[in-house]
Amino acid sequence: MLIYLPGRRQDLCKSLKIQPHLCSSHPTYNRAMRIATVAVLTLAFTITAAAETRPRLRELGVSCGILQPGARNAITDVEGVRVGHTTVNRGENIRTGVTAILPHGGNLFQEKVPAAIFVGNGFGKLTGSTQVEELGELESPILLTSTLNVARVSDALLDYMLAQPGNENVRSINTVVGETNDGTLSDIRARPVSAADVMNAIKTASAAEVAEGAVGAGTGTVAFGFKGGIGTSSRKLPPNLGGYTVGVLVQSNYGGILTICGAPVGIKLGQHYLKSELPSSKADGSIMIVVATDAPVDARNLERMGARAMMGLARTGAAGTNGSGDYAIAFSTAAGLRIRHGEKLLRNVQLLPNDAMSPLFLATVEATEEAIYNSLLRATTTTGNGTTIKALPLEQTREILKRHGRSF
Repeated sequence: MLIYLPGRRQDLCKSLKIQPHLCSSHPTYNRAMRIATVAVLTLAFTITAAAETRPRLRELGVSCGILQPGARNAITDVEGVRVGHTTVNRGENIRTGVTAILPHGGNLFQEKVPAAIFVGNGFGKLTGSTQVEELGELESPILLTSTLNVARVSDALLDYMLAQPGNENVRSINTVVGETNDGTLSDIRARPVSAADVMNAIKTASAAEVAEGAVGAGTGTVAFGFKGGIGTSSRKLPPNLGGYTVGVLVQSNYGGILTICGAPVGIKLGQHYLKSELPSSKADGSIMIVVATDAPVDARNLERMGARAMMGLARTGAAGTNGSGDYAIAFSTAAGLRIRHGEKLLRNVQLLPNDAMSPLFLATVEATEEAIYNSLLRATTTTGNGTTIKALPLEQTREILKRHGRSF
């Protein structure tokens, strides 16, 4: 991509095929300069954020729980799961985006996966939730965005699904789109996420390492008064417990009294819910939690896993306030459990019994907790919409964790 900086008028005029003496007053030139200016601001914002490399929890020498993570310590450790982001940074007031989670690389409408939704507190907008609850199936990618972008993102996702080969005669698709409110750092009423942004997030989704922090749907979020964002983690059960993997991705945008692996970080930093002298002491917000597993688990037990995600959320010090929308969407990628569209014959499937679920519950709790910490640790200080939200201070946090015996 070429970016024409101020002072390069001659080059820009030449590329636009405008005579030099007419260039400065030509509408095409003026429009191009406005676009270039936005591009420069966006590039500068991106470079500034990228210049600060921040660690994940384990890179601080800290771990929570007893189970081991997968190779990437991410939701993409669950085979087949892919994640993509589109980060939308424009000018001084737009800090938002969209994140896509794909359970597998095929046509999700034709090969649905078992799924469930657990609602910790329903102050939020989660399209498609009632059909998932009714049928126990997921038939579209899961998209996360900001509150007032939900309708536009859902519409673009519908376009994507209808265009999939094999869906030419489909007349009903249940799209699943969740949100948190990023109105502190972004002009949320502008509703800037476009269909192209949605398509980019879906089409660039990969099974590689997942970008975290102020990216995609986490670009403008705030958690515990610090910069929140996207975070992920995973747990892999030992072979004698089935060897299954649980991966979690979160979009953190809520409040409370930050606790990291039991250490009172929020209290020690002097920033927490109900500390009335701080303007950032509000705890309303939301969190979207996506839980994936390769274990052969049906919708009923996936809902139980979603309930355990709320336990991981509670460990971080969440206040669960009236205005916080706390949702968990859980699905299984087990190939033997896929639901073929239109099938009407008896299905012969193998499922884990209830008595085998406890290790998966613990994996969900631990992965959710660590994913939230990663969302905070990886996020960078962000300025937007006339507000600056600082990142969680690393050195102070590291010292607090050390004093409370949380280092390796």
